[in-house]
Amino acid sequence: MIGIIGAMDEEVEKLKADITDAVTEEHNGLTFVTGKLKGKYVTVVRSGIGKVNAGACTAVLIDRYMVDHVINTGIAGSLDAHIDIGDIVLSEDAAQYDMDAVAFGYQLGEIPRVGTLSFKADNKLIALAEEENRKVNPDIHTFIGRVCSGDKFVSDNDTKEWIVKHFQGKCCEMEGAAIAQIAWQNKVPFLIIRAISDKADNSAQVDYPTFEKKAIEHCVRLTEALVERL
Repeated sequence: MIGIIGAMDEEVEKLKADITDAVTEEHNGLTFVTGKLKGKYVTVVRSGIGKVNAGACTAVLIDRYMVDHVINTGIAGSLDAHIDIGDIVLSEDAAQYDMDAVAFGYQLGEIPRVGTLSFKADNKLIALAEEENRKVNPDIHTFIGRVCSGDKFVSDNDTKEWIVKHFQGKCCEMEGAAIAQIAWQNKVPFLIIRAISDKADNSAQVDYPTFEKKAIEHCVRLTEALVERL
């Protein structure tokens, strides 16, 4: 069973529509749709926006459906001048840029008593996704790197530059690192797939609604192709 999480309805509605023999269940205020996608058994769920929603959803998904893989699909803001709107970022790892326990001797971003600053994605999933994206989205670029998560829509240059300076991320968003942490704690292989909807700068509020739909299309196309390979 493959678990697929998106934060917003727009990120999962086509995935749900493409599921055959679908069964819908409600758990903990979340709606899970289970069935076959590209010939593979999947459970798709909308987590809601933000790290708490994402982490709670991942825990329920893993506990209830005993998934073998977790794929987080969605959109993000670019942190790298080379990564353009529409491009795909695959998580090498994920970190929370708004976690700060430095006063107690921890690194910026490190969660106290967890033992790691970031959570490493599964190498096999990264390789398969990179390969598939070349096929299904041939006109865009694929990047592998750190996904930076925080409970903020980044839309100013100062915040963007601060995240880049301290975390060397490829993109920023609001859920990935929480999903990564719960998957990591449960020893479930995971991958965060992000299509770029904006540049996470002073133009983000204008770019996001303009390019959101196209970015989601790229991400969903890749997610379905990856599912078919698992």
